[in-house]
Amino acid sequence: MPQIKSQMKRVKTNQKAHDSNVSKKSALKTSIKKVRAAVEAKDKEAAVKAFSECTSKLDSAAAKGLRHKNYTIRQKSRLAKLINSIEE
Repeated sequence: MPQIKSQMKRVKTNQKAHDSNVSKKSALKTSIKKVRAAVEAKDKEAAVKAFSECTSKLDSAAAKGLRHKNYTIRQKSRLAKLINSIEE
């Protein structure tokens, strides 16, 4: 454990940021899984709705530095490709 007061505060703030980042990454992965599940169920309407929410979370994660912008672009492209492959 740190002995200096400012280091003790840093430990607390770093832990708080870590917990927040873990939570946001988990929510992002869950939203991606929802899109994939809707595609597997061949429910285009639900997939498009989930994709909309997912792209919002992806863009937010890229803007905050949680994920690299290329990761965001790649995921959106792959998910859009999956949705377009659904035949009605």
